[in-house]
Amino acid sequence: MRKALLALTASTILAAPAFADGHSNTIVDVAAEAGSFTTLLAAAEAAGLVETLSGEGPLTVFAPTDEAFAALPEGTVEGLLADTDALTAVLTYHVVAGAVMSGDLSDGMSAATVNGADITIGVGDAVTVNDATVIAADIEASNGVIHVIDSVLLPPQ
Repeated sequence: MRKALLALTASTILAAPAFADGHSNTIVDVAAEAGSFTTLLAAAEAAGLVETLSGEGPLTVFAPTDEAFAALPEGTVEGLLADTDALTAVLTYHVVAGAVMSGDLSDGMSAATVNGADITIGVGDAVTVNDATVIAADIEASNGVIHVIDSVLLPPQ
């Protein structure tokens, strides 16, 4: 699975800037096409955030994979899906306004999320966002950029 995610690079996405019917590759389109974000997309739909993530942007999304959601304690995803406010808080904690590319990141950098809480970036042997590791970076969409992460970020209480 990780190998498949790493194969999804910005050049792959940029090679096909629009679908055959002419609509653009929004963050939602790119995530759906990748096939590794079904839980994230279902959660975004349940929280009413698909339109926002398909909007003009630009946005930066730190996108947890299906494996990241599966690694949460049993019942967590179901609990979030049943609590729209908590779900929205978690999902918006993965989004930063503006297109932030990996080259824009620095060690110890703090970034305000759409949720209102800050995330902390680490740059070293690997790029981290709080305790999550970025496993694929700079996947461009027409309305922003996606950085794939290996765990779900939970906002401070």
